[in-house]
Amino acid sequence: MVILTSVLTTGALTLTACGSRNNDSKGGDSGNVTVTIGVDAPLTGQNSATGLGIQYGAQIAVDDANKNKTVPGVTFKIKALDDKAIPATGQQNATQLVSDSNVLGVVGPLNSGVATQMQQTFATANLVEISPSNTAPELTQGKNWQTAKQRPFKTYFRTATTDALQGAFAADYAYNGLKKKKAFVVDDKQTYGAGLSKIFRQQFVKQGGKVIGTDHVNVGDRDFSTLVTKIKNSGADILYYGGQYDESEVLTKQLKEAGAKIPLFGGDGMFTPTYIKTAGKTAEGDLVTSIGVPVDTLPAAKDFVATYKAKKYPGDYGTYGSYAYDATTAIIKAVGQVVKNGKVPSDARAKVVDAVQNTSFDGISGKISFDQYGDTTNKQLTVYQVIDGKWKSVKSGTANPK
Repeated sequence: MVILTSVLTTGALTLTACGSRNNDSKGGDSGNVTVTIGVDAPLTGQNSATGLGIQYGAQIAVDDANKNKTVPGVTFKIKALDDKAIPATGQQNATQLVSDSNVLGVVGPLNSGVATQMQQTFATANLVEISPSNTAPELTQGKNWQTAKQRPFKTYFRTATTDALQGAFAADYAYNGLKKKKAFVVDDKQTYGAGLSKIFRQQFVKQGGKVIGTDHVNVGDRDFSTLVTKIKNSGADILYYGGQYDESEVLTKQLKEAGAKIPLFGGDGMFTPTYIKTAGKTAEGDLVTSIGVPVDTLPAAKDFVATYKAKKYPGDYGTYGSYAYDATTAIIKAVGQVVKNGKVPSDARAKVVDAVQNTSFDGISGKISFDQYGDTTNKQLTVYQVIDGKWKSVKSGTANPK
């Protein structure tokens, strides 16, 4: 990997090192060279319901590009790796994808904490990475993003907006929409969960609300009895949770069964039918924010949703599937500007990064373009609530942090 990285950086890679030649190509220009798009997400275990939505969202984009011959002379394929929502595994996957000279772009990961361990590896190899779901602000704007934004990696992009906006959107809805005044805030101590809950706390207080208690859980916890008693006795009228659905779907069940009749409100990491399926009737009234607007209401996403269902792909397409499709399409379009007549230039990866930075097109989730930090210019967010056993949108718009 070290040798390959060095070669890529100096631009000395030979013409045929990136992309593989198809000697058995049929059908005109298409198929002369195969370009691989990597996918990294949790495909088993924790968070896999939403991770699989990313994998198959990307797969549909590649299938569409190949069917439509979007890039003459190029056949695309997906190489999906399972990071199990573990940062160290994500880093290993990044190394594996970088070492595959056919890979000209990567979609993923799902988790912000995993992304922090992959960014440097991709940047060293000039390999573009577009996450459809990472929301931690520091990934694009640096650790001092609240006072002095500075982009850490030019190879990193995302089609999901940040928690700086998601946390503010949730705080505004909790205080002004639900008229909640006393919040108890819990997080899972992970990059995404801790960051999102911190922003919610700050914005809820600025709205005029009071945070009357905070606590943490560990990923994988299943017994929340002590925490439930603490929340119940606090007098809170809402519980805000920063983390994934795997823990919150159990927490809300135990909270309601203990007699605390307050809603649990979380972020996009909880937005999956699996949450409702596990929590059952105790999920009724709970809320989440998620990126964008409901995919089922987007006319441009109609074929995507139909294909996902027809193929009977596993996982949840509704959370990040359409954003994975658009992230993949951004890479495909960039490759189309770099690879001409099936010929891959020696500095293809670097050129794909530049092409993604300047991309602008109408995706199935909305306008796809990136600002100077690599963040999406699409700032839409939606609040969903569990009503009659289903997530139903109750408010869409953009956030105005205080």
